[in-house]
Amino acid sequence: MSLEFDQLLLQSQSILAEDARPDVRLKKVCKLLKESVSYYHWVGFYIAEPARRELVLGPYAGTPTDHIRIAYGLGICGQVANREQTFVVQDVSKEANYISCSMHVRSEIVVPVLREGRVVAEIDVDSHLLAAFTPADRAFLERLAERAEPLIVFEA
Repeated sequence: MSLEFDQLLLQSQSILAEDARPDVRLKKVCKLLKESVSYYHWVGFYIAEPARRELVLGPYAGTPTDHIRIAYGLGICGQVANREQTFVVQDVSKEANYISCSMHVRSEIVVPVLREGRVVAEIDVDSHLLAAFTPADRAFLERLAERAEPLIVFEA
């Protein structure tokens, strides 16, 4: 992981440890990432509703989206809910099962937040650049997902 991502992880951990509601802390982390990484144009959490097999939009930073609920299996986020592993798409135009949130999005990374091996949420990052995400982004976001997990409240 790069020095920049090490610093962001420390800043994120500090925010996650604050004495505020979980959704407020997660929103602050989204804002921090969007403002700190030039190619993170939209950053958000989707919260799992396993009984309905849906993801529900949680805290985010960026342009509002119409995708408030996403069925498991649909789009990148829905595929991550089924696969329970990180999915990096370097060119969304080449992905058959892609839900467009904005005509400006060119690449996307979605990282599951796991609890006892099950998806309880996801971190979704969109970029307006092609091939924006590196292994360092993936490592950083996966470590962040582990640290954010205790703040995720969902109904099993």
